[in-house]
Amino acid sequence: MKAVLLLSSLLLSLLLPVSAQVRRTERKSLIDRDPDVVHLAESVKDPIELRVIKEATVFSDKNGKTKLGMLQADQTVILEAMTDRAYKVRGKGEKNGISGWVGPQNFASKDPNFVENLKKLHKRQLEVQQLIDEKQLAIGMSPDEVEKSRGAPTKKQARMTAKGESGHWEYIEYEQISHYQYVRDPVSGQVFRTLASVTREEKNKTVVEFENGAVTSLEQSEQNAASPVKIIVPPVVFVW
Repeated sequence: MKAVLLLSSLLLSLLLPVSAQVRRTERKSLIDRDPDVVHLAESVKDPIELRVIKEATVFSDKNGKTKLGMLQADQTVILEAMTDRAYKVRGKGEKNGISGWVGPQNFASKDPNFVENLKKLHKRQLEVQQLIDEKQLAIGMSPDEVEKSRGAPTKKQARMTAKGESGHWEYIEYEQISHYQYVRDPVSGQVFRTLASVTREEKNKTVVEFENGAVTSLEQSEQNAASPVKIIVPPVVFVW
């Protein structure tokens, strides 16, 4: 029996550090993620498809230092990630599937301005990620981006107009205010301060207006109005 307990304790001591190491590795992979890389799954709702117009070299890194193989021509691939100079895609290789970084000159799209639009998307998403990291808002952000930056709004309204869906969100920060009163003890004659009531009062307020999937105005309370309102490019629309 003692041998079984000893073996169980030994196995437990070996397994715990492994699971802890896995969690640390997962956290580290998120923290150390390349800030120049935009991951499209986090940036756009609909996948961006590109057509491979010629056989292309696939690299394991965005700088094109380590070759993985060749991407076959005449196929459609999904854009997974991008920098301002390279695209990460997954498609058919010489024998099997292959995933890696490829130069933009090897692709075409139904959108005639896809190269320019992808550059705009890359620049915009880097700005958005910085805003989210700093819990800031800007005109031009999408509702999803606002929620990633500031969380769920305190109040939320949506309405349909001739131009599409519009919205009105409020972020309100409250603080608890304690109110006291002084009373005299009828026996001793001493005066005591006692808690009479506690009220919740508005401390800061930010009003966000949306139109057609983008923030069109930001209204901040006086406590927050000192910082200028930032403006970014609205979500980039691709033609398919």
